[in-house]
Amino acid sequence: MMITRREFLKHSISGLGAVMLQPWLKWNALQADWPDAERLGRNCTAGWIEMKARPTDNSPTVKKIYEDTIMVWLREVIGSPRSISRKWVETPEGFVYAPFVQPVRNIPNQPVLSLPETSLGRGMWAEVTVPYVDIYPEHTPCSAWLQEVQWPRLYYSQVLWIDDIKTNSQGQVLYRVNERYGNCGDIYWAAAEGFRPITEEELEPIHPDAQDKRIVVDLNYQTLSCYEGRNEVYFCRISSGSRFDYQGNPVDAYSTPVGEHLPWRKTLSIHMAGGSTGLGWDTPGIGWTILFDPDGAAIHSTFWHNDFGVPRSHGCVNATPEDAKWIFRWSLPHVPYDPGDVFMKGPGGTVISVVAA
Repeated sequence: MMITRREFLKHSISGLGAVMLQPWLKWNALQADWPDAERLGRNCTAGWIEMKARPTDNSPTVKKIYEDTIMVWLREVIGSPRSISRKWVETPEGFVYAPFVQPVRNIPNQPVLSLPETSLGRGMWAEVTVPYVDIYPEHTPCSAWLQEVQWPRLYYSQVLWIDDIKTNSQGQVLYRVNERYGNCGDIYWAAAEGFRPITEEELEPIHPDAQDKRIVVDLNYQTLSCYEGRNEVYFCRISSGSRFDYQGNPVDAYSTPVGEHLPWRKTLSIHMAGGSTGLGWDTPGIGWTILFDPDGAAIHSTFWHNDFGVPRSHGCVNATPEDAKWIFRWSLPHVPYDPGDVFMKGPGGTVISVVAA
């Protein structure tokens, strides 16, 4: 059951009570004041970006757009390239370079008041369906991302495990948010309206009787195709491993491994971390993940950029949330809602061919 944006904001303004009074939280809760539009965009960079009068860097700057600012997304247009992509987002006030803007929606939900019993204990899988939701850790965080960010938040399309519910002194329903897989132990609370329960029906396999399923990832064209025999049944743009480091130097360290692979693990959501201090990554709630390489390369959902068609990952195959979910449901092995995680022992999964020529 959906609730109105006005009701969602009213609940958010009521605050999170004592949970947010933990001493390590040195900031006031930011209240959502998002535009009222069906399609929105979020500045998904870690800093500010410029809104331009026209879709080119040479045009006048209209204003600065700060991290996590939500804007109205009118349409995507073709303009002058800043790096590789030529895509820009048109807003009512100007144009913003599309790779910096995550497409989001604001769809608050009616909180549930009880959780089902599963083999994992009481809980449910849920997806963030608002641009972002502030989180309030239950104890001192162990994850690097929680220690480094100014405003701990979860973002549109992330998938998490909910394992407890409570109502604070202001009458707001809170979910206790957990990560079943890959988490160091962090647990946090968040406004329940920001999460949509994922149903078992959403995980039903697509074309379960189809033969000879195969995934082809083309690194040259930055595309992914799903085949049933010789028939291409799905196509999308992806972002594979980056060919350059943060200084612009050519590197092979982030290359997506070429060759034929079999999935060794599929999971609804996982916490990924790696790399060296200062240059590494630590990302929670990565949905619809298919791990296919021993070093951790995977096909998965992406919420931290919108640069599909351009190589820019640390070796994984980044896909939009919609594309990643379709591929996850279509490919083998099938992953049931409970436990939402499957390890492969031997052959049998959908072959993933990564080609570079």
